[in-house]
Amino acid sequence: CCVGTKETAFISAVTAAGLVHSVTRSCSAGNMTECSCDVTLRHGGSASEGWHWGGCSDDIHYGMSFSRKFLDAPFKNVTGKIGSGLVAMNLHNNEAGRQAVAKLMSVDCRCHGVSGSCAVKTCWKTMSSFEKIGRFLKDKYENSIQISDRLKKKLRRKEKSQRKIPIGKEDLLYVNKSPNYCVEDQKLGIPGTQGRECNRTSQGPEGCNLLCCGRGYNTHVVRHVERCECKFVWCCYVRCRRCETMTDVHTCK
Repeated sequence: CCVGTKETAFISAVTAAGLVHSVTRSCSAGNMTECSCDVTLRHGGSASEGWHWGGCSDDIHYGMSFSRKFLDAPFKNVTGKIGSGLVAMNLHNNEAGRQAVAKLMSVDCRCHGVSGSCAVKTCWKTMSSFEKIGRFLKDKYENSIQISDRLKKKLRRKEKSQRKIPIGKEDLLYVNKSPNYCVEDQKLGIPGTQGRECNRTSQGPEGCNLLCCGRGYNTHVVRHVERCECKFVWCCYVRCRRCETMTDVHTCK
């Protein structure tokens, strides 16, 4: 379903980034014999500014290399070379995910000194949380670039008027426009959103306004019955009350 869309571009990028993130975390934790911390930063820093590199900096180089071998190799092996626009696009989106991890690397520091004076700081490089990386890639997804399906020497934008604008290595690319996910399409495996439960008060993706695609929603009352206020009685059984609650459930029309 939906090959070459902005959704598959996002999935490719997140998968590649997730592999880098997971492997690098394992390296830093000492769970892998092939890699460890980033030793290139040791004994550096700025003594005059009162800080030096120390601790265990995340070494994303092995994670990046592993992700390329694991995810990119199948595309190159199948074609023998980067021959089609779709393959080149997939490789680009994989790399965009990896670049997101590298771009969002940050520096953490710990203070040392009498009474927490922070006379000296030990600093190390660390990856951002995967949640932050995911938000970054989500923004790239929402601003993804449609490219021409006729690959010449390199990837290029579909819009002729924008072809002089370079494509960044962190941009997500797609060839085909996304189908209408609001409406069921059995051929494409799209279930649609009719009957989906939604949140009436939310403005997010789970909210009725967005999820129901402007069709509106139905409201019905659901009764929940469960055991509650249970107490142990000596000896030896548990006595509970029977609690009943009524809640409104909203589903898309």
